[in-house]
Amino acid sequence: MPTSGNDQTNNDQADNPQHPSVSKHIGVSAFKGKTGIRRLINACGYSLEGFKAAFKHEDAFRQEVFLAIVLIPLAFYLGKSPLECALMIASVLLVLIVELLNSAIEAAVDHTSTEHNMLAKQAKDIGSAAVFFALLILTVVWGLLLLG
Repeated sequence: MPTSGNDQTNNDQADNPQHPSVSKHIGVSAFKGKTGIRRLINACGYSLEGFKAAFKHEDAFRQEVFLAIVLIPLAFYLGKSPLECALMIASVLLVLIVELLNSAIEAAVDHTSTEHNMLAKQAKDIGSAAVFFALLILTVVWGLLLLG
């Protein structure tokens, strides 16, 4: 099968250590080759960096972390069973997870362009709606367990 000039360029870059973001496998990052304990260590480091970046740059995430700092210990105190505690804590963590994903979407959209674009607005609004529903789940779970 013939290759285009573009494919050859990608192959040359994959063999060149100065281009670590290009893999020998088209469309796959060169950093995906790590395995075992090294991969686990790297993944933990990247996760910590992501958490720090979100905490530093995202006001909503900071507010939700502070909410989690209050609500998670409270869940142990107010939960009447291990299952209730787990549901309460899971609903708090869900908010943090969805907020992180929303922040990642916003960062990717802003990286692409800061100009007004209807698809960019739609992506950001959908991410915001996801956070809203996660907060709604938290409210319903806590309300039902505490008042029901």
